[in-house]
Amino acid sequence: MSTYTAKTTGDEVARACKDQIANKTVLVTGTTPNGLGAKFATTIAPFGPALIILASHCITKAEQTAKDIADVAPEVMTRVVELDLSSISKVRNAAKEILGITEKIDVIVNNAGIMAAPYSTTIDGIESHFGTNHIGHFLLTNLLLSSVVGGGKTQSLRVVNVSSNGFRYSPVRIEDINFGDGSTYERWAAYGQSKSANMLFSRSLAQKLGDRGVVSVSLHPGVIITTNLSRHVAMEDFAELGVLDRKMGNRKYWEQQFDMKSAAEGVATHVFAAFHSSLDAPENNGSYLADSQVVGAEDIQSWARDAVDAQKLWTLSEQLVSEKFSY
Repeated sequence: MSTYTAKTTGDEVARACKDQIANKTVLVTGTTPNGLGAKFATTIAPFGPALIILASHCITKAEQTAKDIADVAPEVMTRVVELDLSSISKVRNAAKEILGITEKIDVIVNNAGIMAAPYSTTIDGIESHFGTNHIGHFLLTNLLLSSVVGGGKTQSLRVVNVSSNGFRYSPVRIEDINFGDGSTYERWAAYGQSKSANMLFSRSLAQKLGDRGVVSVSLHPGVIITTNLSRHVAMEDFAELGVLDRKMGNRKYWEQQFDMKSAAEGVATHVFAAFHSSLDAPENNGSYLADSQVVGAEDIQSWARDAVDAQKLWTLSEQLVSEKFSY
């Protein structure tokens, strides 16, 4: 049982996991400075990973993160890859580039995302939260996994999907992911739908590939308002969440104050999810984490852990990317 708490820092977890970090090839999405992806990368770098691949929609900003890594761990190799998660064709290009860099991937951290943005769709016509936070990562991860563990191959590999406890605001609306082309759009519900999808995707990967060495988990990093993720949100906007929690019947959140975390505390669960050996236990594969702990099923709404919903999402995701991934 993990003894970590909400105040545990990423560095504390990384020190405990130093043997698991050493010599690993790690891919991180969403690596612009002042984000949790960049903080995760600079946190693990001093512990000797072999290669950190920084995937970002902005090459220039990711290159700054690579420089920040060099400042703390000059011996660690980094590569920067352009990744636009809102474009299916560009995700395919990024996957091809990543597979050209390395044939060995030990850890995939799907960290990039958007939150509470105004209604829009991706270039492929998918609601922007669902398209960016889930579909882009679904396609990228499966293209990489198809190469790494396809054809019955086995490899020890972690897939970490950064979700949020905002999953409680909506299940995946299988028949209407675009909110009636925006006519019934609610930005926190759209965010919640994408975060539920992150959790169900993790469960699917665990179920489909657990016997081939793949461990897949999702996580809630905590509330960190100093990162790029909060660019569409002002402090007063969080009052909307209390109203929505009342509508959804989430009583424990009605009067609860937000317990803010620093970025260092926020990435602790990233590091735990990516490297901690306790997650190798079969019963923990597919789990949802918070504060570097496995969250019990009784504390997760059924729509974010149901196997039937997970398979429905998988089928829908294959349809949206026009490719089947059969493992």
